[in-house]
Amino acid sequence: MRFNGEDKQFRSGDDSLMNLREIFDMYFVPLCVYAYKYLDSYEKAEDVVQEVFIKVWNNKNYIIEKSIKQYLYTAVRNNSLKVLEKESKYRFEEVEALSHEIIEEQFEPVELEERIEKLYKEVNKLPESCRLVFEGIVFEKKKYAEVAEDLEISINTVKTQYSRALKRLRGSIDILILILMP
Repeated sequence: MRFNGEDKQFRSGDDSLMNLREIFDMYFVPLCVYAYKYLDSYEKAEDVVQEVFIKVWNNKNYIIEKSIKQYLYTAVRNNSLKVLEKESKYRFEEVEALSHEIIEEQFEPVELEERIEKLYKEVNKLPESCRLVFEGIVFEKKKYAEVAEDLEISINTVKTQYSRALKRLRGSIDILILILMP
């Protein structure tokens, strides 16, 4: 599809002309419903869809290779995922701060040190592959792909080994959270 700045209309593959208002009226509600599948409120979904239409409007000489429907749904999905990613980052930071306070209130400094020491001993008892993956991700703050490359294993193997390590360390999860914090 192509949006031509001179005639201000979209030209689809079948050469029919449709103005942006008709496209907006036709797709706004279905796109909002689609975005709502990703987001936790309909208002956020509406905002995402409106931003997509604003982008299309602002880029009047923009060439869309796919159908306008396919382009809009893809753009809405991508923007919804970006919103989710941004929100989860802030939620994680809130959880980190809260968990740090809870752990510090729950344990005396000496007891906390003992628990951390116990965790390190438990980590050392892990099978080598689990331990290396766990240490890479938790202690060295590496991404799955980096650990996979370092150990010359697949990313799926890294995920599996990390999951196994976490299951074995379940009893020390409160201390593990503290260690994971920056």
